[in-house]
Amino acid sequence: MILQILVLTLLSSSTADDGGGQWQLLQNDIGVLPMHMQLLHNDRVVIYDRTDFGTSNLSLPDGKCRMDPNDTALQVDCTAHSLEYDVASNSFRPLMVQTDVWCSAGAAMSDGTLVQTGGFNDGDRRVRIFKPYPNGSDWEEIPFALSVRRWYPTNHILPDGRQIVIGGRRQFNYEFFPKTGGASKAYSLPFLVETNDRLIENNLYPFVFLNIDGSLFIFANNRSILFDYTRNKVLKTFPAIPGGDPRCYPSTGSAVLLPLRNLQAATIGAEVLVCGGAPKGSFNEAQNRTFVKALNTCARTTITDPKPEWVIETMPVGRVMGDMILLPNGDVLIINGAGLGTAGWDNARDPVLNPVVYRPSDPPGLRFRLLNPSTIPRLYHSTAVLLGDGRILVGGSNPNVYYNFTGVPFPTELRLEAFSPPYLDPKFENLRPIILSPSSQTKVRHAQQLVVRFKLTGGGVTSDTVEVTMVAPPFNTHSFSMSQRLLVIGGENVTKVGNTTWDIHVSIPGSGNIAPSGYYLLFVVHGKIPSKGIWIQIA
Repeated sequence: MILQILVLTLLSSSTADDGGGQWQLLQNDIGVLPMHMQLLHNDRVVIYDRTDFGTSNLSLPDGKCRMDPNDTALQVDCTAHSLEYDVASNSFRPLMVQTDVWCSAGAAMSDGTLVQTGGFNDGDRRVRIFKPYPNGSDWEEIPFALSVRRWYPTNHILPDGRQIVIGGRRQFNYEFFPKTGGASKAYSLPFLVETNDRLIENNLYPFVFLNIDGSLFIFANNRSILFDYTRNKVLKTFPAIPGGDPRCYPSTGSAVLLPLRNLQAATIGAEVLVCGGAPKGSFNEAQNRTFVKALNTCARTTITDPKPEWVIETMPVGRVMGDMILLPNGDVLIINGAGLGTAGWDNARDPVLNPVVYRPSDPPGLRFRLLNPSTIPRLYHSTAVLLGDGRILVGGSNPNVYYNFTGVPFPTELRLEAFSPPYLDPKFENLRPIILSPSSQTKVRHAQQLVVRFKLTGGGVTSDTVEVTMVAPPFNTHSFSMSQRLLVIGGENVTKVGNTTWDIHVSIPGSGNIAPSGYYLLFVVHGKIPSKGIWIQIA
């Protein structure tokens, strides 16, 4: 416990002295706007934009061209609108999507395949598959794989391995992919009608989380429900967030399911945190060139509580279009966004350049810390994902209808950055665990006991100072990370096996409701300082 307090003090003093955290420019021009991002288990990030704005800045290889007679901009296009970024080599290669993937959704399946759903125009009912083959992959498309058009939907991976696809513009329903048995249609979800603000919406890209009992928490606009998708039944209606301001697109805030702990206990609690957004009427005001201050509040509730209530907390700065990323040590990073306006074309001003870290276990009033700023505005169509080494990959920002680099308040942004949170400061290197075993890509089963061996050169290790976490890498777009999940799977049973080597015994969760099958990044966290992650697959 003394060591943990010392490390927290060092992290806090770093924040007080210099803001904490470091920014690194990775690429000056990747050619394609990162409107959507997904980290896969080969440590490569699939990035894609939209196809209907004309050429990008990245050519397709070997004279290849995309031919789409239905495209609204170019029927023959020899530039890429998707790419694969290799984290280890800091390099990228172009990929080809055939039809329009604008404002779509996706998730990684249990075998690591990325499944993307919907888009615009001739792409709005398509599903696209990206399989991370060792010697190179490209997109495969399945026409009419969706029952209805999906534009601005939300996806979530389910315990049975399917994805649920919820909502989208003028779609007050949900469906599943892949289709099985009688589940080949769209099912009505009146909650999406009830949360739709006329001519504004404020319920697109709803925030969706898998609850510990297998039900879904669905948040749209300023309201939320607990939903049994197997019976098409609302199990619980939560109170509206106090104040009634919208938090979903285009009044875009963000949300996370906070880390799940005590997974072997008879009763497990689950909490949701919703942050930022825009006050009522902000979208119409922005359309008229008046930019309203973004919300500076977060709302937190325990969704497993019989009588849940929202508790309001105040952020250091207001933020709309912020991304919320679960860090390996259980903290939440809030990054990107603006201080004025809403999502939409040229609808925001006052970029918020400073990330904020939120520490869920700290006392109320002491949970937020402002971190060092970037120099690059990240507004509409920005993205951010956690990498296996603990950095955050940050890209995007295009509040313009086309790629536009001059004569606009915020030009199209093709630079790619990495943000290193304070726990990556070199002064913590001797406190950083190094995982020795198991090896990366290890397959495990639900309820399996696992021994994680790690090395640590500085500081003692006790059950109070070390824990093991598992992070499900999400699909990120429009300020929401779909299927994002962090599980604390152990820390109680620690054994010293050498001068600088320890074993920690952990249990893989026993249920797909807690940990759906698939790939996770596993970290050893010592006094809030995480190791580099290794990949494990729950098969």
